[in-house]
Amino acid sequence: MTLPPSSPQTEPTGRPTVPADPQGAPTAAARLVAAVATSLAAILAALSAFAVRVPVALAVLVGCAACTRGRDDPPTDQRLVLAAYSAAREVLEREIIPAFTADHLARTGKRVHIESSYLASGAQARAVIAGFNADVVALALAPDIDRIAAAGLITHDWTARPHGGTFATTLVAFAVRPGNPQHITGWPDLARPGISLLMPNPRTSGGAMWNAAALHSAALRGHAGVSAHDDAAAAGYLRAVLRNVVILDKGARESIITFEKGVGDVAVTYESEIVAGRMAGRQSDTVIPSSTLQIDIPAAIVDAYTDRHGTRDVAEAFLAFLQTTTAQRALVRYGFRSVDPAVAAEPPPAGEPPPLTPPDLFRIEDIGGWPRTQKTLFGEAGLFTRTWEAIYASE
Repeated sequence: MTLPPSSPQTEPTGRPTVPADPQGAPTAAARLVAAVATSLAAILAALSAFAVRVPVALAVLVGCAACTRGRDDPPTDQRLVLAAYSAAREVLEREIIPAFTADHLARTGKRVHIESSYLASGAQARAVIAGFNADVVALALAPDIDRIAAAGLITHDWTARPHGGTFATTLVAFAVRPGNPQHITGWPDLARPGISLLMPNPRTSGGAMWNAAALHSAALRGHAGVSAHDDAAAAGYLRAVLRNVVILDKGARESIITFEKGVGDVAVTYESEIVAGRMAGRQSDTVIPSSTLQIDIPAAIVDAYTDRHGTRDVAEAFLAFLQTTTAQRALVRYGFRSVDPAVAAEPPPAGEPPPLTPPDLFRIEDIGGWPRTQKTLFGEAGLFTRTWEAIYASE
């Protein structure tokens, strides 16, 4: 099958990252197809079921490279295509997908094979809109799913599911060097001269949008060393923080990998990403500021593609499984926070401290919701957009 125009690579950390979307040349594709038409006939027939708008040459070369399960798997009765944001890869691949397929076989007698692709959330949403036939999406924030719905591919109210379509949460947090040598304790420290800061790019990363919304809102709420409810002071704080950014990576996973390579003093990231790094053997400490934003992680069925593939039943089963105790406990083991109160109340995984609830924990709805936040911060005239462009232009 054909996947979004990307394939995972393995960094020295042992954790995967996904490069920017490659660009193919149709003329090169035509020459390639002409040269090996006979051997590709079977492949192209299979690819025809997946109308992904990438050049034929790329489809042939990449094939299922972005999938984590290959052609040598045993025959299956059902197939499901999952498009997820990169930071959820480990828990999905190592625990949730294997547990779901075993559970589905036990309940229905049918084997299901999940083809999974991982990209930065915004890039994944664009791939689905462009034609990547994902039956289910699990992305970093609601606006990315809403964009797929606006394109006419999701036709039901995906927020009508339990917890508004959210299957896990995490917090905006800071990764710092072991022992916290720079004494980073909260948002004011990110604006200190000389601090080297990492964060992903809001143009491609859902995590970056959560990060920027958290730091700006913390300033407005009086937790960033500037006066509360002062728009000018919050804008000045944002400018000071962005001047300290040394690398604006394309995704949350890429940003934390850069930090793990030794770049920067602090990375603004998901709490769950810091835990995932420790599980991979990389040492960093976690700082949760006194005021921070809860990150809600949603999943949805893509109606247009499930109807095309006849996979609605198994897609519904997968989304339901994400809410089960089995899946919720797996999410907690990988640093996420459970949406199930009973699971959330259980003791933490071995080696991890109990989850900290900061004094001023707020949600996106508390700051006006995503439509307002996107416009005021990330639109063409948004504060983050204007501030970053001004800093970049001055360098």
